[in-house]
Amino acid sequence: MSIRLSEDEIWEFVAAAHTGVLTTLRADGAPVSLPTWFVALDRTVCLSTPIGARKLGRVRRDPRAAFLVESGQAWAELRAVHLSGRVATVGDAATRDLVLGLLDEKYERFRVSPQRLPDTARSAYADRAILRLVPDERVLSWDNSRIRLSGD
Repeated sequence: MSIRLSEDEIWEFVAAAHTGVLTTLRADGAPVSLPTWFVALDRTVCLSTPIGARKLGRVRRDPRAAFLVESGQAWAELRAVHLSGRVATVGDAATRDLVLGLLDEKYERFRVSPQRLPDTARSAYADRAILRLVPDERVLSWDNSRIRLSGD
């Protein structure tokens, strides 16, 4: 039995995950990994970011990126999907609105009311860019629960 997930299992797992880790590259090539909320859309990963965010500048300079979702605490429970690909800003208004709506639906109950945010945070999140990671064909995935342990 393989511990790798099928393509359908990969995208079911990604779509169900709450938080992912996006890794982008600084100008000197150093990686920057940050947690983010996201949605899976047509086997891509979409997220929003404030238009003044440094991650947006990194993506515009170098679109190469990676994205990781994981779950499990005990070794035998560990599951993960690691996507590598390219990130671009979404310019299409219909796709932008769709992604914002999907993000609002997925995370509505986890958000802080804008009225509770300091003015600087509220203004930073007022204008958001939509980023879309299109993964390469090679996807890393594993599900340790598929490993038959001795004594089981």
